[in-house]
Amino acid sequence: MQGDITPDLESGQRIFHAYGDTFFQLGPDKIEASFYFHQGEVHTPWLKQDISTLTIADLKWLETHTPEVLVIGTGRRTAFPSHDVMDYLADLHVGFECMDSLSAARTFNILVGEGRDIAAAMLLPNVRG
Repeated sequence: MQGDITPDLESGQRIFHAYGDTFFQLGPDKIEASFYFHQGEVHTPWLKQDISTLTIADLKWLETHTPEVLVIGTGRRTAFPSHDVMDYLADLHVGFECMDSLSAARTFNILVGEGRDIAAAMLLPNVRG
């Protein structure tokens, strides 16, 4: 017996296809710097190389269209932004998950497959948080 576990994606929906210490492959785009993905567009470079430097100003792009969930890839290790940033996300009513970047890419794909309104903010996997 065989089964297809490929997510049923809407046309044009992008998911992560590959990653390494120095890149992500998001749909057709090979991205070699930190980035955020919002409303179908990749914005790079984004943020410094450490989640502790994340500020509210770095997330103002969320106000143009507030996603249901923001997946934050924090580099090699799971780390969390400041309480001010987490309060800002709560005030916007954005659910968010912080995790190492490789786990964040996999989680992003799962949520896209579920049809969720999702954005991603990613540091490269080789960043030591």
